[in-house]
Amino acid sequence: MKEEHFRIYIVEDNEWYNRLLVHTLGMNPDFEVKSFFSGNELLNNLQKPPDVVTVDYRLPDIKGSELLKRIRQFDERIEVIIISEQDDVQTALDLLKEGAFDYLVKNDEMPARLHNALSKIRNSSILKQRIQILEKEVGTKYGSEKSIIGSSSVIRKIHELVDKAAGSNISVTITGETGTGKEIVAKAIHYHSARKDKPFVPVNMSAIPAELFESEFFGHEKGAFTGAVVRRIGKFEEANGGTLFLDEITDTDLSFQPKLLRALQEREITRIGSNEAVKFDCRVIVASNRNLMKELQQGNFRQDLYYRLFGFPIELPPLRDRENDVLILARHFMEQFCKENTLPVKTLSDEAKDRLLQHSWPGNVRELKSVIELALIMSDSDILQASDITFSHSDVLTNLLGEEMTMKAYNQKILKFYLNKYNHNIPRVAEKLGIGQATVYRMLKK
Repeated sequence: MKEEHFRIYIVEDNEWYNRLLVHTLGMNPDFEVKSFFSGNELLNNLQKPPDVVTVDYRLPDIKGSELLKRIRQFDERIEVIIISEQDDVQTALDLLKEGAFDYLVKNDEMPARLHNALSKIRNSSILKQRIQILEKEVGTKYGSEKSIIGSSSVIRKIHELVDKAAGSNISVTITGETGTGKEIVAKAIHYHSARKDKPFVPVNMSAIPAELFESEFFGHEKGAFTGAVVRRIGKFEEANGGTLFLDEITDTDLSFQPKLLRALQEREITRIGSNEAVKFDCRVIVASNRNLMKELQQGNFRQDLYYRLFGFPIELPPLRDRENDVLILARHFMEQFCKENTLPVKTLSDEAKDRLLQHSWPGNVRELKSVIELALIMSDSDILQASDITFSHSDVLTNLLGEEMTMKAYNQKILKFYLNKYNHNIPRVAEKLGIGQATVYRMLKK
């Protein structure tokens, strides 16, 4: 990524000190430096906003604190560093509270401290740019057609539902068997919606202990309870402006469900240890591999919470009902795995295709991905054979011993398996096999 020059505006009425700062900062080829001698001169030249403004605290026309306020009002993304002749701790604290990035005293250490502060700001700015680019790439990656792979009639219907859900802020409920891709669909909705530039925050409800639900979702203040050594924001605040994805929603602790309902109704939370209400705005998508209505009837889920969450329903089909999508997905996972592990791309034999199509896929897409990756490791040729495909990890040894081979051939196959698994990291392979590195090299040479 080509990075633009880092723009720094200097406001200093002392001509000698002004030139000193311009000269010092201008020595960095990545800095674009411009200087002014008064606050009003700066304010009249903000058409092209800088990244940073250094402000002399005692200017002839505007006090440093007032200029700080005016700059932040113009564009709060502009960082302001106050430079003063006075080492006044209280003044420094007040300015930092008002939004100044740093307060520097004019002494021998000031140039070094200024460079340090500018480096921190610039690194943060570059990181933000990269995050924005990554978010755009992620948005492209999770476009409905690119992330939900398949051409079956049931999957084409899912594409239509995702497009409709993405066009509004309605709550979405995604159901389907384990491994059908509920989180992928949730991401496709988010990155296809107007909230795509804001956070997507996934939460596995089954992984949260009952006593931590409130802290996890609402956050807490420092010292709110034993172990709360720092202030922490909850998932609702983290997802503000974006999407909160609650996976396995039926595993939400019953005692927490009323509090979750209130937060969703009021669109506000209160951190543990605080009395201040915090507003939030996020879209909620929930998912479950269970029948929500059945959970409701059995008393495992509150009726009022169910109706608050149940908005736009999307039921994902199991892989066994997706026609030839098994082969389309298999080819996708093969290309993906080979690319990630710098292996030559392999193809499927007709017998291997039949074996994949005849399997019932109780683990759905997740199982298929695991099966394909293992088959690629076990395969000895550019064509994946039916014998390379096993449907449980316990089958691997049976499949290996099912062939009549010499001990040397068995050793070679085992070595190849570990070399592929650990990306030809000889020390790691030797450690896992419990042999010396010299032995691995000797086996490779043979």
